[in-house]
Amino acid sequence: MIVVFDMEWTSWPGAQDRNWSGPGEHPEIIQIGAVRLDADLREIASLDRLVKPKVNPLLSDFIIGLTGITQDRVDRDGIDIAEALAEFATFASGARAVLANGRDHDIIARNVALHGIANPMAGMTFASVSAHFRHAARRSTHVVSSTLPAVFGFELSGRAHDGLADARAIAEALRRTISRGGISALIAALTNSDEVCA
Repeated sequence: MIVVFDMEWTSWPGAQDRNWSGPGEHPEIIQIGAVRLDADLREIASLDRLVKPKVNPLLSDFIIGLTGITQDRVDRDGIDIAEALAEFATFASGARAVLANGRDHDIIARNVALHGIANPMAGMTFASVSAHFRHAARRSTHVVSSTLPAVFGFELSGRAHDGLADARAIAEALRRTISRGGISALIAALTNSDEVCA
């Protein structure tokens, strides 16, 4: 069993280019979307949680427009970051690897440090499938999760820049770029590369 996930976090115009180094900018997690996949990459469970940011509790117009996550939804349905990560850790428990299309595990580490909480996911094997998708698409640059459907020829299940929809897009792109039973070889290759972070 593997887990594929995608997250959304607070942002402002130009924040990504600045690596969230502007005054008061912190990439606080506001959504965790994840799917649990069996050995044949079939979805067997899903997780979708909104998270209340603490340092910047008011979402920017930029991130609302990008993700469709409104202030009302976060205020009403969001949970504390410690609770959200604990739930994600339980969901991912026992997974051979926890995969993202990028270094989303770095955002988890930044949030744990920012909020001074224990990391319930410490010791899990995280890896990025970004290089795999670049190779499969014959591109030299990162293929953004929300564009995977267009690149690999399938329909996006939900809205672009939604954590769960993007996690499902990553999973479907893996199905289309890995031969049957090839996930073990991919995980082995990722584990022996700089794409892994245990």
